[in-house]
Amino acid sequence: MTATAESKTAIKLNEKALANLDPKRVKIFKYDRSKVTAGIAHIGVGNFHRAHQARYIDDCLAIPGNESWGIVGISLGDRPSSKAKAKAMKDQDCLYTLTEYDAKGKPSTRIIGSIIQYLHAPEDPETTMTMLVDPAIRIVSMTITEGGYHLDSEGNFQSDAEAVQADLKDPEHPKDTFGYIVEALARRRKAGTEPFTVFSCDNQRGNGDVAKQAVLSFARLRDPELAEWIEKNVSFPNSMVDRIAPTVTEEEAEAVRKLTGIDDQSPVIAENFSQWVIKDEFCNGRPPFEKVGAEFTQNVAPYEHMKGRMLNASHTAIALPGVVAGYEYVHEALGDPEIHRLVYDFMTKDVIPVTKGPDGISLTDYRDMVLSRFSNPALKDQLVRIAGDSANKLPTFLLPTINEHTEDEDTSSRDLRRMAFILACFRRYLRGIDDKGHKFTPIEPHISKEERAEWGSENTEGFLNCRILESLGLADNEAFVKAFNHAVSLLKPQGVLGALRHL
Repeated sequence: MTATAESKTAIKLNEKALANLDPKRVKIFKYDRSKVTAGIAHIGVGNFHRAHQARYIDDCLAIPGNESWGIVGISLGDRPSSKAKAKAMKDQDCLYTLTEYDAKGKPSTRIIGSIIQYLHAPEDPETTMTMLVDPAIRIVSMTITEGGYHLDSEGNFQSDAEAVQADLKDPEHPKDTFGYIVEALARRRKAGTEPFTVFSCDNQRGNGDVAKQAVLSFARLRDPELAEWIEKNVSFPNSMVDRIAPTVTEEEAEAVRKLTGIDDQSPVIAENFSQWVIKDEFCNGRPPFEKVGAEFTQNVAPYEHMKGRMLNASHTAIALPGVVAGYEYVHEALGDPEIHRLVYDFMTKDVIPVTKGPDGISLTDYRDMVLSRFSNPALKDQLVRIAGDSANKLPTFLLPTINEHTEDEDTSSRDLRRMAFILACFRRYLRGIDDKGHKFTPIEPHISKEERAEWGSENTEGFLNCRILESLGLADNEAFVKAFNHAVSLLKPQGVLGALRHL
């Protein structure tokens, strides 16, 4: 891309440049960053973490007396993109811009300073481990996606996973998330140091329970006594996280440069909505999240239940048909009357009747808010990002609702059309070609090439028996098979939009 006048004159972001930034164009934190020390180590510093948890911590640091809650970011990836991000973060003294768009597309930008150090573990594993063992670190949080926990579709720990086996063979030199966490806890136990809280911030139900299962499963394979100590002394709070933080393209990065006059190598954009519901269960202290907009509760489950089945499942219900129909962005797909009707009816007729939300929250109001957020054109949230890793997302977000409608012996009176259609779109998506004849690459890191080819084939019975669906017994459910085959028969000649008109 040819550099514009704005990008040529933009100020390169770093600590020294803060004094030269225009406060009318960008908000700069008020706390003294030189006094901030690390209390949190975060594994997986992606856009969501930087738009969500790091922003909450940035607000906490502005409250006097909370200077010890800075974040050390840790990257375990060894891909070129991981190395590039590590370099960008170091070049910018770990500062970055966060641009938030309201529902009408109006932006506001702030500098986030809560990440004070960034470690690329493959380049310096011992420094990373030393940081995790440091008594000052009281929380180790993570955003590693659903697939990073090594749990199969039944929730069992995959002890034969390559990364797990590698860390069991050489536990003092780990490379994977749970190898690092368990080795750090082992060293802290040996040194008589208090343990840290393991805090999952991933977008999945019972994320703390999932993290606990992964940590304890790995620890038991390594040392049962260590596992027992972890179970007694380490806390794993559940939390519900919610914010849309899409991939930032070069075009959007250039828009941030024009808006702010700042040359940021790793900008973040997000909607202005943010939610964090947390179970207050921290074994070694925590920041005052409740003072900066987070909500504490003793039961996160109703919030997770509502969000997973309505927001997350609907995101997938937009993305899979949207990608196959040839749309690029979420707001474009949702703007199509047929896809909008599919998603609205899915939430209204399929999800809400079988979902109990938190006390005092109207599920119809929540539905309307979700659709409004998804319609924000300024975010340009890419459908391929949302559709990606559907093999992990479907069992978590969609299949529980399908199960509610198919677990009874007699399902002949149930309306299964929309849920069957979404699965039929997943099958079509796996083929990597849309209704306009354009090829794309499905991002499915947790299924093999052989599975992708088999699931996307003409063998519909085989698809309904695939490993992510087999536990529901859909291939033996006459009503669901009928609905699924009907969706497939419509999709083949008519494409997504034509099929939806006759569904």
